[in-house]
Formats: sequence, structure tokens, C-alpha cells
Amino acid sequence: MIKKLQDAFIVFFLFVSFNELRSHPPKIDQDLPLYYHSHEPRGFIGGAAGVKGLEKYAPTRTSSRHQLNQPLGQAKADQIAISLGLDKNLCFTKEQYLAFITGQGADGSGNPEDAKLVDESVKLLTNTCGNPLIRIIDGEVTQIILGSYGLIVNEAGMLESPANSDAPTRQVNAVIQPGGYMSTWCMANGAEESLNMLYRSVYPLQLPYAIAAQHEGTDAELVLYLDRLQSAFTGMSMAPSVWEVNFCLIYMLNPGLAAKMPAYWAAIPKKVVKALIQSPNGQVPFSEYSSYFKSGKCKTCFQPQCY
Repeated sequence: MIKKLQDAFIVFFLFVSFNELRSHPPKIDQDLPLYYHSHEPRGFIGGAAGVKGLEKYAPTRTSSRHQLNQPLGQAKADQIAISLGLDKNLCFTKEQYLAFITGQGADGSGNPEDAKLVDESVKLLTNTCGNPLIRIIDGEVTQIILGSYGLIVNEAGMLESPANSDAPTRQVNAVIQPGGYMSTWCMANGAEESLNMLYRSVYPLQLPYAIAAQHEGTDAELVLYLDRLQSAFTGMSMAPSVWEVNFCLIYMLNPGLAAKMPAYWAAIPKKVVKALIQSPNGQVPFSEYSSYFKSGKCKTCFQPQCY
């Protein structure tokens, strides 16, 4: 099965380059209200929704502050994995994961530079309570938790979607495509069954929808959820099709890390959405917009979340 996919451009975390596909990008009127009444069916639209019937396994919208940025937890992650066609017994072993993520491997199959990109990507997509990003904001060390919003803050302090061309989660696609670091490493280190499991799961089914979601988006890489007066935008990584592909990949690498993925998605504040869409590169200074994000209380440590 792996051999059949060698010529396919399968991307990691679905953050691929669509410059050639965006000759006619959708136009967004910056003056239109971002939360509007709609007669469309409730839910995510277009490629973001993914395969019919699979959306129920993706995160649901937050209904209280206590759900904000909460991780799935291992029991829920294992349940979702079974529903998506994954077998925990066929995932990387702890030894394989450590070797893979540190760039080690048999017969020179390791690559520290590529491994670092994978490690950074996983950390960004598991940015939930108990797993904060550490950034220097206005000269101060700051813990940032934005997983439910589908947003990240890069090392320069800029707020963006994980699908932004600046993000490791986008740059890493060549590392994980067939013939890249992940597939060659697996075949050289006894993890070929893990790849076969991935390709037998819903991963290849959701992949085209996730790609379409990005093709339908703008440089801000946000997705729309329709719900009449409660319509909202969230980051690309929280779109059902994208989230499930990310989940499959991370679970294959390390089920414990997949358990740290966001359990709920949250609406990005309207002013932040407008700023990101109006930005020429889909980025805005986090220090200027941090006050718009709600803080909650972590169920694990019961401490206020920074953001």
C-alpha cells in the first residue's frame, strides 16, 4: 500500500502550499460583518466539513469557559482513534518515536533538521491546557494557550493560523510526504506497519477535503462555521477534515500526544478575525490582540490560563 502512495503528494498536517491553486482566490469584503445571519445549514462548510458522517468525531464548539483549550484526554483519544480506523498496537513504540523525533535511525535514516520540524509541529497542534507555548512578548517570557482557537504565536510574537506559510506546521509537509523523512524512516526502522495503518484509516478519505478547505481559504487560513447569528471563524487546524488528519498522524507517532489535542473549538474574536483577514500575510502582533482572548481555568492544575 505504501508503494501505491509514493507518487501521491500526501502532506503532514495539511498545511501545504497552494500558490498554484490560488489563481482565483475567494474575495472577502472586509466591510461585511464577520458574524452574520445565514439561512445556510448549520456547521462547517466546503472542504472544512470533510467526509459526511465523520465530522462527529472532531471537536465540538465550546459552550463554556471551562471547555476552552481543554485536551481530549487519553480515553477520549483512544475512542476517537478506533472510530477513525487506527490501532494503538500498530503505532510507533516509545523507542521508535524517540528515535524518530530526535533524528536518529538505522543506516543513516535519521535527520535532526527534519525531526525538529515534526517536533515543533506536534507541539503547536497540541497547545492545550498543561502544554503552553513559551514566547517572549514585549520582553517578557509568556505562556500562551490558544489550541481551541486554531491559532498559534510564532517566535517573532506574531499571531497566525498554523497553516500560515511562516509556520513549521506548513513547512514540514515535504518532510512527511511519501519519499520524505517519515516514510523512509519508517521503512528503515521497522515501522512500515504504522504507515500501512495510517493509509487504511480515514486519513486518505479526509485528505482531499482538507486540501479543499485551504484552497477555499485566504492568506489568513481561517474557516467559517455557519450557525445563523452564532456564525463564527476558527483556525484551519480546527476544521473537522484537517483536525482528523492531524489526529491520525499524531496518534500514529505517539498516542499520548494525540490526547493533548484540543477537545473543543472556539470562535476567534471578531476583531481578531478582521485583523487577520486584512493583514497582507495573515499575521498580527499578539501583544496587540491578546486581550481579546478569554482566559479560563485549567481542570488539571486549576490555575488561570494566561491566554
